[in-house]
Amino acid sequence: MDIAELRTRNPDHWMRATAIRALALDAVAAANSGHSGMPIGMADVATVLWSKHLKFDAANPGWYDRDRFILSAGHGSMLIYALLYLSGDKQITLDEVKNFRQWGARTAGHPENFLADAIETTTGPLGQGISNSVGFAMAEEMLRGRFGKKIIDHHTYVIAGDGCLMEGVSQEALGLAGRYELGHLIVFWDNNDITIDGKVSLSDRTDQVARFKASGWHVQEIDGHDPEAIDAAILAAKAETGKPSMIACKTHIALGHAAQDTSKGHGALTNAEQNEAAKAAWGWTNGAFDIPAEIKSWWEEAGSRGAAEREAWEARLAETSESRQKEIHRVFAGEAPKKLSAVIKALKKQISETKPKVATRKASEMALEVINPIMPETVGGSADLTGSNNTLTGDLGTFDVDNRKGRYVYWGIREHGMAAAMNGMGLHGGLRPYGGTFMAFTDYARPAMRLAALMKTPTVFVMTHDSIGLGEDGPTHQPVEHVAISRATPNTLVFRPADAVETAEAWEIALKQTATPSVMSLTRQNLPTVRTEHKNANLTEKGAYVLAEAEGKRQAILMATGSEVEIALAARDLLQAEGIGTRVVSMPCWALFEQQEESYRRRVLPPAGPVRVAVEAGVRFGWDRWLCGERGNAKKAGFVGMEGFGASAPAEVLYEKFGITAEAVAAKVKELL
Repeated sequence: MDIAELRTRNPDHWMRATAIRALALDAVAAANSGHSGMPIGMADVATVLWSKHLKFDAANPGWYDRDRFILSAGHGSMLIYALLYLSGDKQITLDEVKNFRQWGARTAGHPENFLADAIETTTGPLGQGISNSVGFAMAEEMLRGRFGKKIIDHHTYVIAGDGCLMEGVSQEALGLAGRYELGHLIVFWDNNDITIDGKVSLSDRTDQVARFKASGWHVQEIDGHDPEAIDAAILAAKAETGKPSMIACKTHIALGHAAQDTSKGHGALTNAEQNEAAKAAWGWTNGAFDIPAEIKSWWEEAGSRGAAEREAWEARLAETSESRQKEIHRVFAGEAPKKLSAVIKALKKQISETKPKVATRKASEMALEVINPIMPETVGGSADLTGSNNTLTGDLGTFDVDNRKGRYVYWGIREHGMAAAMNGMGLHGGLRPYGGTFMAFTDYARPAMRLAALMKTPTVFVMTHDSIGLGEDGPTHQPVEHVAISRATPNTLVFRPADAVETAEAWEIALKQTATPSVMSLTRQNLPTVRTEHKNANLTEKGAYVLAEAEGKRQAILMATGSEVEIALAARDLLQAEGIGTRVVSMPCWALFEQQEESYRRRVLPPAGPVRVAVEAGVRFGWDRWLCGERGNAKKAGFVGMEGFGASAPAEVLYEKFGITAEAVAAKVKELL
């Protein structure tokens, strides 16, 4: 690559882009950690995009109608930090850049959305960012359909690398974007032909251009170091409104450095002599972290370029009715409507009076039937299991090319892509996404579920068929460890409701969250209503509560969740008939119970005395916290549940054969007594 020729062909652009290169090189060298090559290689693309096309205002990064910029290749985080600092972002200061990857800095090793307002999503696990972007683009389409293009009309831009495209989730994302013709989504592929292990050809020969075209994308191929070609390609991509666009940018990783076009260039370039030689080749004479005043001024002007557009947008918003403005602000703030509690209370009262025997997946549908009409921001969906997950209600309409107002998404068999795109919807703002699959397939959605918790986005994952109770499909579909895995994830509310009342309460809690995702663990099999006495209070909000008190001296406490609460109540009847006073505690959400005052937890699980038995059609992992902790006694604690995988048979046979019965629970209590 002839660096001198690049410098002389577009000298002003070259030096502005080189400011990014220099900052990336300096920050990674100072940290002795990071990835220098990608920011150096993609600096030209980023400079053209941010200075000429990206609709943003550095002084107001939260403006609803801004363009979204997603760095899917999150290892190149110094690219976005350099862009934010140069353009005048208040949070990413020069000191933050100097403290790259250090304790307490906003400039973490990979971009984290909660550390700076201008970072749209947390990236690093490759493939997630490009998959998030599909949700961002879908959200833009849906909100434009609802509020009109005067209020919502922007693009989502993504920089993705070879690693993002190798990860399987990217194909799910490509297929979705092409199918739904997301014309405001533009992806730049950093085509540098290098991975950590070496050349891409070492492990892959995919024709990415053909792949994107096959998925219904508009595709262009350009020189990623030619600013005129970059500009023209972006203009063409913006003009193509019927398809998402991919711009294949042929670039050189670590351009101008001794490590250019090598796997070494992917990582941390810390050799001082080589770094100085690279700067000399770039024509950069300033010291470390020193940006010439005229370049910094130009970048800050680019950062303020969108202020006029933002002000014009604010004027358009002000022209709408006061009620419409309040609604727009409400949905972008993630605030549930005041009516939510009232409709949930009414539903609970109806359930307690009529006492339906329904699966909690059906109970979830019953809750959504009263929730969706009063929360126009909810967006439902399923990974090709709509009739099994019960996530569709009659008022939603189907999101499609000819119906952007539709609120139900047919995701296809794409659990991973669905979960990641739902995260993107939530991060975009203005929508409350929920989507379903079988609980066993949280394995496929897991990376996005973990990131939802890390990113503090309140996505709701509806996971039905949550135990051996699904029956004949057998152990491949019967989750035994998946609830435990979900509970082990920080900042995640896992709800396993016992009946339709608890299910309604769980939905109310989930939809009031602003920074915590929820997992709904729901049954296939019908369950009786166990909350037959109506209470306005949301007892699930406590995480655990006394469902049935002991008669006479309390000798045993049975703890259960979901479908096994029914079994615990039946075991209580057997024990009480023998004069053994037994309390039943329903525990629909452990995380919420952990948050309660110790005095409350002590009332629910009093100190050692009564034996404690937990019953759940899953593995024991995690239950010892409640059996032996919280003033419990390991010698007086027992568990009735699964020790291995399930089997193919009707649900009632499985419960009997695996010993998850009222009789087994009662026998365990008597054994411990």
